[in-house]
Amino acid sequence: MAKVSVILPIYNVSEYLRECLDSVVNQTLTDIEIICVNDGSTDASPEIIQEYQEKDKRIIFLTGPNGGYGKAMNKGLDRATGEYIGIVEPDDYISSDMFEELYQVALENRLDFVKADFYRFSRSPEGKEDAQYENIDKTKKRYGELLNPSQDPSTIRFTLNTWSGIYRREFIEQHHIRHHETPGASFQDNGFYFQTFVFAKRAMIVNKAYYHNRRDNPNSSVKSRGKVYCMNIEYDFIRDFLMEDRQRWERFKYMYWWKKYFNYGFTLDRIGEEYKKEYLERMRMEFKRAMQKGELSREVFTELEWKKIESLIHNTEGFYEMFRSVKVFRKLLPFVPQSVKCFALKVMSWRRK
Repeated sequence: MAKVSVILPIYNVSEYLRECLDSVVNQTLTDIEIICVNDGSTDASPEIIQEYQEKDKRIIFLTGPNGGYGKAMNKGLDRATGEYIGIVEPDDYISSDMFEELYQVALENRLDFVKADFYRFSRSPEGKEDAQYENIDKTKKRYGELLNPSQDPSTIRFTLNTWSGIYRREFIEQHHIRHHETPGASFQDNGFYFQTFVFAKRAMIVNKAYYHNRRDNPNSSVKSRGKVYCMNIEYDFIRDFLMEDRQRWERFKYMYWWKKYFNYGFTLDRIGEEYKKEYLERMRMEFKRAMQKGELSREVFTELEWKKIESLIHNTEGFYEMFRSVKVFRKLLPFVPQSVKCFALKVMSWRRK
């Protein structure tokens, strides 16, 4: 049994794959297995994987027709044999000590999962990297604390990602935590994220960044404007999972809608202009129904966020105009004085959390 199984779901990322694989094979923790799941790539990705596999016996190469991110990840999870599981997106890269240090924290504290801070980065055509440090806990108050997410819905507030940490495989298998398999869909990490938090009894976050998350890949699902309702489909899946157990739903429903609010806002910002009003009406209907059913709690939102929700439900045109104004202001931020910028960033809440 390896200490960590590292899963890479790969689809047409030959431009970035070598950098990613180099960062994984050169981990200071050598007792790992590296599961490369080729999801029907049509570029040189399979050849690159084979090249690395010939040099490193720890690499396991799984391949098949394109079935989507969720299916590729589930193949990797089914194949994994390690004590813990890590996930690396193939257009990203990781620091050499990531798995050694996280494994040590997980082992010492008998954790179901441990997560860390990370960087978001992009590179100029000349190769200069611009990286921004991201705290997984925006309050910076819960690092190093032994958490019980299954009984503490507030942990859902941590930044949503599945790749900045590691998960105990026995825990994953005990609850059969898997990704939603919807061909062509995106954002299937959201459902996996919710499942891990709902079931985990021992977890921890650490305030050190190891993971480098790329933001300049034009083919990233984050930038796919045509996938308008993928986020909605994923949150339907999450709702169905939560409602399998009434107590589970009652415990997490308010934070479910909190997370959904930000990710729907993220989607509204991302999609093409021609889809925005249609998407906004879908948002309005969903949040109005949630308000009527008592599934929204004012206590989990800030005053400004709650006002936006009320505007969305009762004055959609006004909400849309406010949304557009915020977006325009964002574009002007580089030219705004620092004092004004700091104030603006405090009140702008349309961001992915």
